[in-house]
Amino acid sequence: MEDFVVSARKYRPVGFEEVVGQEHITTTLQNAISNNQLAQALLFCGPRGVGKTTCARIVARMINDQAIDNPLMANDTFNIYELDAASNNSVDDIRNLIDQVRYPPQQGKFKVYIIDEVHMLSNQAFNAFLKTLEEPPSYAIFILATTEKHKVIPTILSRCQIFDFNRIEVKDISFQLEKIAQNEGVATETEALHLIAQKADGAMRDALSFFDLIVTFSHGKKVTYATTIENLHILDYDYYFRMCTALFEENTSETLLIFDEILKKGFDGHNFIVGLAGHFRDLMVCKDAATIGLLEVSDGIKVKYKEQSEAIPLSFLLTALNIASQCDINYKGSKNQRLHVELALVKMAHLNSAISLARMDSNGGNPSKKKNLAKTNSKEGTEATISTRKPVATSAPEAVPKPVEKKPTKASPKTFSIPKLDALKQEINKPGKEFDAKDEAEAQPMVSARQNAFDADQLKQAWKGYMAKMEAAGRQQELVILKEPFELTGTDITLNIANEALVPSFEKVKADLLAALRNGLGNDSISLNAKVVEVEPSKMLYTDHEKFEHLKRKYPALKELQEKLGLDPDF
Repeated sequence: MEDFVVSARKYRPVGFEEVVGQEHITTTLQNAISNNQLAQALLFCGPRGVGKTTCARIVARMINDQAIDNPLMANDTFNIYELDAASNNSVDDIRNLIDQVRYPPQQGKFKVYIIDEVHMLSNQAFNAFLKTLEEPPSYAIFILATTEKHKVIPTILSRCQIFDFNRIEVKDISFQLEKIAQNEGVATETEALHLIAQKADGAMRDALSFFDLIVTFSHGKKVTYATTIENLHILDYDYYFRMCTALFEENTSETLLIFDEILKKGFDGHNFIVGLAGHFRDLMVCKDAATIGLLEVSDGIKVKYKEQSEAIPLSFLLTALNIASQCDINYKGSKNQRLHVELALVKMAHLNSAISLARMDSNGGNPSKKKNLAKTNSKEGTEATISTRKPVATSAPEAVPKPVEKKPTKASPKTFSIPKLDALKQEINKPGKEFDAKDEAEAQPMVSARQNAFDADQLKQAWKGYMAKMEAAGRQQELVILKEPFELTGTDITLNIANEALVPSFEKVKADLLAALRNGLGNDSISLNAKVVEVEPSKMLYTDHEKFEHLKRKYPALKELQEKLGLDPDF
């Protein structure tokens, strides 16, 4: 039986023209070699499986005028030395490398040293490598490859010409897989190749490994969408389309049944909610013909996305995407993760009703009710009092009703309608709304215009009462800001803050404190502001003379005692 070779090795590129998705790298390297402008040290950075080591071997062969047809024979040369820094990362390993560099090549023009995973070298090994890397012999070329450039010390980076490899796009991977399948005589489906390319996450080596796996599993050398879904353990697009339709139709039972079916197939709830959020994103992308090209799916799946995006409004997609994002963020911290996802799905299933109610509220609901409400509000609450007007008799139209004689009454506070306060309290039941002291303080002047006079002593008593309330509640952070001095000018209260860092604490307690002072003092004209007062730091006393002078200023009798006795503080 013939020895099997995986596709990642069998179809490794042997020339720059075969490298997939890295044209900006291959063009630069090819021009550098043609113009004899190749640097002595190159650093190839990028994700796994994008062609870093492959390009390094191609460079090594091209500068030595060595051409091969079989990629399995790529290392059969005395001029290419590959070192795995993951297992050879000590100072001794670098010293051995430096000793080898001293000898010129036996064949060809250059000796090329390819150090893979160079970020695994220790700091001592990096430091030992610096001098040789900066000024090697004319025949030595160093090519360093790494997936984590940030772990390479800056002194190494400054001595290298850096090439950043990109993740390979889905369409490029899919096209390369199709060429390999034709060469191997394997029948494929376009959707299956796109799915493999997406699962590979930009790595050609991973895509070829998945391709080999599916070809081995299938019978008759066929790569179908069904076998790809089954082998790669990928949730089918159909589940997301069904789920999205059930959510939009407010079919809660169908939503929960689909999610249960997904879990029974062994899929994780977190991966499902992430995939559902991605599905909503793709539907939003399909809303505009200019962005539909951002979908990295086959043409058949793209048509399904387009059809569903036309049936579902953008407002639903945006809100559902927000709910899915919050579910994703809080998933790991949830005790009951299945219930956490189900709750998010139930919220999405009732979005249409919530959006309809929100639109009705914004339009004032029933038009007739809105008209009656406008009439009621226009009367400034006068109908809240009992009317004393007598009814007019309809049987005698010629009779003119006598004017009602108004009797003098005691002065009483005028009653106002309070639409703003009622509206704020009605908003409590809505998600994300809280009726706090700040809103009540803003609405309070509409209830009654209280203008009771007060003095500084009364203000201090009200202030101390609020401090006692904060201390009983254990809110020590707010208590610190309340201990700062304040000034009273008319009804304007200015709190003098010694440190600008306390301003956020003041903003946090301001609304509640203002409401308490207005209610406690019976005056709705009170305003509360803060002012940062720079306090000059106290001078530190170091010498005995400075300490004695300070005591004299504090205790004048000490100065008299010094003069009478003729004391000298320096002795």
